[in-house]
Amino acid sequence: DLRTDDGRATLADLVAGADVLVQSFRPGTLAARGFGPGRLAELSPGIVVVDLSAYGHAGPWRARRGFDSLVQVASGIAADGMGERPGALPLQALDHGTGWLSAAAVTTALRRRHAEGGSWWVRPALARTGAWLDDLGRVPPDGGTEPGPADVAGLMAAMDSQFGRVDHVRVPGDLPGAQPCYAFGPRLPGGDPAAWE
Repeated sequence: DLRTDDGRATLADLVAGADVLVQSFRPGTLAARGFGPGRLAELSPGIVVVDLSAYGHAGPWRARRGFDSLVQVASGIAADGMGERPGALPLQALDHGTGWLSAAAVTTALRRRHAEGGSWWVRPALARTGAWLDDLGRVPPDGGTEPGPADVAGLMAAMDSQFGRVDHVRVPGDLPGAQPCYAFGPRLPGGDPAAWE
């Protein structure tokens, strides 16, 4: 809880031992609590800070709350090709796409840190990912190329969690001897200690 001295001290201690911090408070919120990119770099020189937002870090919507489905509707990606009545896409494409783009940016920043030094600041936004995906174009619904439920079955997995049984997209890729996987399902808020294990 960054509204408390103890909460801010806990975050400072965690950041001091971190290589990467990924956070999704609205733009400026973490800085207003004393943890802007400059302060984070002081606590952990060489840190890579990922400030994820819904609508971007500039412009009139920067302070708005949002999540995948809202950003789909607000940006128009949900309207194209959905018939007379728009609705959210059948998956959280902006969450997944922005997550993968963020992971690629972190990998690039860590490589650059190794080669050039310095701390790095990454600022992805769901709306920007949506605009990029929308610019890729669409396949017409009658094109016969849309996958059906049977086509994605091999991409799915299930696991137990503190919320019950959870279906999820499995981790992509294969590695000999160390198959990528999720070690555990989602946990209840506050269910883990604020510490590195």
